[in-house]
Amino acid sequence: MSITGPVHWLATYCLLVMTASSQAATIDTALVGNVNNPPDANGRGSVAKYFRIATKEVTNTQYVEFLNAVAASDPYGLYRTEMSTELKGGILRSGSSGSYSYSVKSPGQSGAYDYAKKPVMYVSWYDSIRFTNWLHNGQGSGNTETGAYTLLGGTPIPSNGASITRNAGARWFLPSEDEWYKSAYHKNDGVTGNYWDYPTQSDTPPNNLLPTSDIGNSANHVNNSGGYTRGPTYPMTDVGEYPITVGPYGTKDQAGNVFEWTEMLFNVSDRVARGGSWNHFNSDMRFSSFRVFAASLESSTVGFRVATIPEPGTLLLGMLGGLVYLSRLGHNGNASY
Repeated sequence: MSITGPVHWLATYCLLVMTASSQAATIDTALVGNVNNPPDANGRGSVAKYFRIATKEVTNTQYVEFLNAVAASDPYGLYRTEMSTELKGGILRSGSSGSYSYSVKSPGQSGAYDYAKKPVMYVSWYDSIRFTNWLHNGQGSGNTETGAYTLLGGTPIPSNGASITRNAGARWFLPSEDEWYKSAYHKNDGVTGNYWDYPTQSDTPPNNLLPTSDIGNSANHVNNSGGYTRGPTYPMTDVGEYPITVGPYGTKDQAGNVFEWTEMLFNVSDRVARGGSWNHFNSDMRFSSFRVFAASLESSTVGFRVATIPEPGTLLLGMLGGLVYLSRLGHNGNASY
């Protein structure tokens, strides 16, 4: 069997992807496989391709890097003053328009509350897709208005806000509703339609123990009697801080901490967010629950995580496996191992 054609095509593709990936931000991701898994009973969670999703929510540190790269004048309103003025916010801005600079707040609560590792908040849906455009375009001075998504109008709320969808060839992006749902709830047991009720590999509502007391199935949220994990002043946990609790594909905090934007358009001006937050009950983490927010909302309970295309090695192994399988079919009429 000659595989020159497919391998040549694959090598070319991998070279292009590696070139793009070499410029991408350092964000830990988990592979979501089981391609073409059936949806659940509600029709959600089926994804027809491999993808990788960030294991953690975007942090204040990562967002500061973004702001310092593209927001010296901040014409798109990527920074919100509550990031500085509210105790829950974790980012400071100094200087004047044209020479703004940004930094992570110093630790609070007697040094125990490390803003650097907390999820960024007060970010709109438009802020989040501008962040993915920046990643897609290689960071640095990368364009925020084109790339994974096209934003028109040159204003914080784009003129085409209701029609923005992922562009072909996007390398970094917000997860779609099905991508987020699959990575949170699918049982990762092969190409099946089996799903958990919660993003903690559990059908039981998560507890809200502190990370140091994690016994599994834990998340940062308000318990049913109104108690907080950390308290309302310093409410967030570090991203990925729960050592035992993990999602079916290796993610952390898809339950609790902050709601996470998805791509899904709900109506002309609203987008869907999932996963619950530090200020909500664990019922908001259940598979059947989602929140609809104005895409322009910037809140202390909403952040985001990103997703990306698979690494070249993942595609290479998968496609070579397919070529071997086809080769055996061609020689024997059936597959042998």
